[in-house]
Amino acid sequence: MGSQTYKLIALDMDGTLLTEEKTVSAENREAIAAALKAGKSVIMSTGRGVQSAMPYIKELGLNTPIVTVNGGEVWEAPGKLLSRQLMETAAVHELHALAQKYDVWWWAYAVEGIFNRESEAMDIDKLHWLKFGYFTENEEKLKHIRAAAETMGRFEITNSHPCNIELNPQGISKASGVQAVCKLLGIEMSEVIAMGDSENDISMIQAAGLGVAMGNAQEEVKRIANVTTVTNDEHAVARIIDEYLLK
Repeated sequence: MGSQTYKLIALDMDGTLLTEEKTVSAENREAIAAALKAGKSVIMSTGRGVQSAMPYIKELGLNTPIVTVNGGEVWEAPGKLLSRQLMETAAVHELHALAQKYDVWWWAYAVEGIFNRESEAMDIDKLHWLKFGYFTENEEKLKHIRAAAETMGRFEITNSHPCNIELNPQGISKASGVQAVCKLLGIEMSEVIAMGDSENDISMIQAAGLGVAMGNAQEEVKRIANVTTVTNDEHAVARIIDEYLLK
């Protein structure tokens, strides 16, 4: 793959760019700055909503596109929305009922903010929903919830951690988000490097020219990736930028 020139790197945040302490290492920060200086695009492609991604984007001084909530939103630049795919309100009612049935932690991103099991006075019908998630360390419950969500037949079902499930509208993924960014920038998916560690990264890792699994990635991610690198606590992003984007 030595002859291939990559123009963009799409980075998952949690478990990939961020350390276990949820910080950006100096090494990763410097590599991102070097890539930008070399005329490459560095974008975040995250399961996070824009609300919780923005502090890092500001810290890195990025003005590039952003893929948030697993592709539910694509931003042309910070504060400039390109596209947004909402979940049907009826679907959110069903998913919320499922969380109550199994008594598990849930969280959801709406355009209006982040909500979870502890949110007071939340009116599902009045909010614009982007993504719904469940978290439990009880594997049985997780299996039942996933099966029920699959039966509904209208979601992309992934995870961002072995103990969670994340739901987006069907056809919405990090791959669809990164594809929209490529179209915007006039580049091909074959010119993209995508890095991630979880099930919600698989779509973009498979669609990219170079798909990179983190050393700390779930086994399924490593299985489908072109390359497996070091962990998120070992400056994997800097390593991949140096090795593949700046060579």
